[in-house]
Amino acid sequence: MAFPFPEPGLARLRRIWHQPLALTLVGIALCGCSFDLGSLMPEKEKPQEAPKAAPAPDSAVSAGNVTEAQAHTAKAQALAKSGETQVALDEFNRAVALDPYNAQALYGRALLYQGNNEHDFAIADFGAASGLNPQKAEPLLGRAVSYLAIGKVKEAAADLDEAAEADPHNAQVWTTRGQAYERLGDKAKAAASYNKAVSLRPRDDAARSGLARVGG
Repeated sequence: MAFPFPEPGLARLRRIWHQPLALTLVGIALCGCSFDLGSLMPEKEKPQEAPKAAPAPDSAVSAGNVTEAQAHTAKAQALAKSGETQVALDEFNRAVALDPYNAQALYGRALLYQGNNEHDFAIADFGAASGLNPQKAEPLLGRAVSYLAIGKVKEAAADLDEAAEADPHNAQVWTTRGQAYERLGDKAKAAASYNKAVSLRPRDDAARSGLARVGG
């Protein structure tokens, strides 16, 4: 899936990272993300990682809370896309407080935390969203970007390996995976990842330049 990421978020991210490789990673990983994950809907199973700011309740979430949380999530998504990120964060917080299993709210909030350089919070929320829907590549890709931002390259590579299995046709995942393995010094895996990205998206300049760097 390809969804546009709001320009204000990208602008903030560009100010966060100063190294050229890091800037490339942000552009690659987030240009296709959206605050709305579409089919990523909350399930009633306990997440593998509960969000730190909103632990799971002792009893089941009521239907009323779920409905209200979805309304706050939709409002937050609209606000975030219009650049009103602080108000959007407040709405996402309300949604998660009402329904800690709301994967869309967790993912949207994670993107805002990431844009504010609050990577520990972003990692927690991406992890919770991924735990609710482990077959989705987007939360894994988002968490990998935050791991890369704080220098946890091995953790990022592991997430990208999993994301590539979940969505092998996602060129962004393969390009970012190439960047991660390039930073780890594994030129073979980096080249293989860049090659896959180019095969899926021949005009991917980041993947093509990465391939040239590692001699693929």
